[in-house]
Amino acid sequence: MPPRAQPERLERHVSADFAVIGAGFAGLSAARRLAQLNPGAKIAVLEASRVAEGPAGRNSGFMIDLPHDLSSDNYSGSGQNDLQQIRLNRTGIDFARSAAEEYAMDREIFDPSGKINAAASESGHKHNQDFAEHLEKMDEPSELLDADAMKAVTGSGYFRSGLYTPHTVMLQPAAYIRSMADGLRPVIDLYENSPVVKIRRELNSWKLKTNMGSVAALKVILAVNGHAESFGFFRRRLMHVFTYASMTHAMTGEQVRALGGQSSWAVTPADPMGVTVRRISGSSGNRIVVRSRFSYNPSMEVTDGYLKNVARVHRKKFLDRFPMLSDTGMEYCWGGHLCLSWNNVPAFGEIEEGVYSACCQNGLGTARGTLSGLAAAELCSGVRTETVSTLQSEPEPRRLPPEPIAFLGANALLRWKEWRAGAE
Repeated sequence: MPPRAQPERLERHVSADFAVIGAGFAGLSAARRLAQLNPGAKIAVLEASRVAEGPAGRNSGFMIDLPHDLSSDNYSGSGQNDLQQIRLNRTGIDFARSAAEEYAMDREIFDPSGKINAAASESGHKHNQDFAEHLEKMDEPSELLDADAMKAVTGSGYFRSGLYTPHTVMLQPAAYIRSMADGLRPVIDLYENSPVVKIRRELNSWKLKTNMGSVAALKVILAVNGHAESFGFFRRRLMHVFTYASMTHAMTGEQVRALGGQSSWAVTPADPMGVTVRRISGSSGNRIVVRSRFSYNPSMEVTDGYLKNVARVHRKKFLDRFPMLSDTGMEYCWGGHLCLSWNNVPAFGEIEEGVYSACCQNGLGTARGTLSGLAAAELCSGVRTETVSTLQSEPEPRRLPPEPIAFLGANALLRWKEWRAGAE
């Protein structure tokens, strides 16, 4: 992507009607909804780094509408709860779609192409069959693809079957977030490289202090996902999980011909702990993205050594699927921070008078982040919607076991689930 203009940093004291901490999916969606509900209101958005350089720009770009519980075996849950989750996810997606239309995002940024659940083993194929039956009972469309159809799509003979579902939107996430920020600039004040280091109550407003300035706001939306804990909220109730991805160099014409298949596709694994693969084709060339591995990191940091080990794992998984691309190297490897709760619920609602949380997206940061941001804006604007009521009715995130029990137990469980996923 092209370089950005110099950011505006918060280097003075300002006042606002609303302040939003975090300019990711939740924060920018909250800012957009606040502007819709409160025309003329002064809205300040503070981002610790540059827009799209945090987790919002690092994800794999799947905006998924169907149930996608990472702790499940095959994504199939209970019928009634799944219908509710689908409604919520599609509310977020519809809001994102309207933003894409308003800010003239092209199809490379926002692509309603659907996705495929890919199976490489007989057990994975059974997962796909079970999920297809589950979707049929809910009157949700899907199409079961055989091995030949999967090879025609991906160019790879690795997959046993696939389950295509049409309503997932594929994003170029960093471009989407940048476009959102640019589209909102006429109605918000966006401060980048301005991490909030302290929040305190002063008379009838909240004062948000950065290293070089401050904001006084009547109401605050916390849209920082797992970093809610860094501000003192939801202590020992949030699970800080990293997942990892690698991206190839742009493929040569010869490599593209050797691969075959379609120029763009998106595959999630039939087992949630398996390997996600995506082919992108556009202004950055033809590339393949491989996402795999999870680690529980309560420090919210990952070492370079661990990342190098992950890169080796990704290389092997890439070659398992695409042996014809053995001369295609990886240009990037990175980690992204997820926030989960033990009982798979969001950290949402008014957590202090005038402070609202839109955090803990449980692995669906694009769709659920968008949803929680717009719902937090509605809640703090005094607008009662079905989305707000549903999110408020969820229980509080469950308290975690003490450390090091949580660290040892969570990582042991992740390693076991990855081993059990096998060929997936």
